[in-house]
Order: sequence, then structure tokens, then C-alpha cells
Amino acid sequence: MHWTIYAGVAILLWGINGLFMKLGTNRVSARSMVIWVTVGFVVLLPWMWKLTSLAGLSTKVLMVGLIAGAVNGLGNWAVFACLERGAKASVAIPLTALYPLCTIALAMVFLRERPTGLQWIGIALAVAGGAMLSRESEQATAQQEQASCVP
Repeated sequence: MHWTIYAGVAILLWGINGLFMKLGTNRVSARSMVIWVTVGFVVLLPWMWKLTSLAGLSTKVLMVGLIAGAVNGLGNWAVFACLERGAKASVAIPLTALYPLCTIALAMVFLRERPTGLQWIGIALAVAGGAMLSRESEQATAQQEQASCVP
């Protein structure tokens, strides 16, 4: 299968995931959500185990995978905490999805990668989009606060 199909599936699943993240944090704490997400990963383990082989992996590769998993879990907790504290899913999820900007900076420093001119334009547009997305008027904030007070 072409990689763009997998990218499309990821976009669809992460979009659904964003909805469930907000629904979950409306009912339980961010810490509880991290536990339940981890349980979800464990449920998938037998299926994933059948699709791959861990034979021949070095300790270094295993450590990179474990660190990536731990960082991912902490990132999930931060998103859940954001949602738990009242962030709108329609703002918080896309805003936190700008994490590739951090990856770009790290890749430039540690991997000596250099974005092209066109990629710099994309980076600038992503930053501008994030700024516009996170900006809310005082009136919208007041309306949201009033709506959350209604039983």
C-alpha cells in the first residue's frame, strides 16, 4: 500500500481520537485517561506482535522505542490535562498537533537537516495558523464560561 493511504488512515483515526480525548476528560482525570489509553495499546499488542518481529533488535533500538513511548505518554497526559481544564477540543487538538514544529527544530539541531524555501513557507503558515486558531475573542470566552455554568 502507498504511504499516503496510511497517512490518510492516521488523519482519520487521530481525528476520531481527538473527539474521544475530549469526551473522556469530560468524565475522568487526565491521569485516568493516560491509563485507559495505555490499556488500549495493550489490547492491540497481540495483533501488532503477529505483524512484526522483535528478533535481532539491538538494545539501543529498544531504548529508543521505550523513550519514544514514554515521551508519547507524557504528551498524551499534557493534552488530556489541557482538555480537562476546559480547552475546546476544536482548538486544543489542532494546536497541539503543531508538534512537528518541535520535531523540525530538533532535526535541524541534531540531524543537521535543513528545510527548503518552500518548507519554510509551510512552517510559517503552520505557526500563523496555530496563532489564529488559538486566538479567541473575549466575547467568545465569556459565552463559553456562561455555557459551562448552566447545568
